[in-house]
Amino acid sequence: MAKFVISTRKNGEFQFNLKASNGEVILTSEGYTTKAACLNGVESVKKNSVEEKRYEKLVAKNGKPYFTLKATNGQIIGQSQMYASERNRNNGIASVMKNAPVAEVVEI
Repeated sequence: MAKFVISTRKNGEFQFNLKASNGEVILTSEGYTTKAACLNGVESVKKNSVEEKRYEKLVAKNGKPYFTLKATNGQIIGQSQMYASERNRNNGIASVMKNAPVAEVVEI
């Protein structure tokens, strides 16, 4: 089962990674100054991940496709890894849409 893994960065900020059932990271958050703000970010991903219009499909300078997930206010709440192809990126979006709403939250 997929899960949100909350961790603390070296600079003391909190972040989450949404990991698929195979352990692969499919979405990463920005840094948050408090754990409460990070948990709010998780809830925002759960809520917004089911709406396809919240995803922005992008291509990095190196040509690799990736995507961001945005909240209703337009703020980016998560970013994917870089993918080898647009097809893989689209599969990543489908995975977030399927897994995020039901993923458990764990802290490390």
